[in-house]
Amino acid sequence: MDREAAEQLAIRALAFLAGEPEELGRFLALAGLGPDTIRTAAGDPGFLAGVLEYFMENEPLLLVFCAREKVRPTLFAAARFILDQAVE
Repeated sequence: MDREAAEQLAIRALAFLAGEPEELGRFLALAGLGPDTIRTAAGDPGFLAGVLEYFMENEPLLLVFCAREKVRPTLFAAARFILDQAVE
């Protein structure tokens, strides 16, 4: 997995969250963001890593996403590692 693939996974996960208003609200509250700032934040690798972390800390949400998107859950950890490297 490269940085582009890691970013795409995080963006797909964020789009999934957008379809789950309750989860999106919880995520935004934890991230300290509002709906008006999410688009700007999405361009930041640190924010995208946070999206992946949110899923990794919520196994039921992670498994639903992975089943729908046909993605292995282990890819979240790999993508997060890559995005963490981009932040440093």
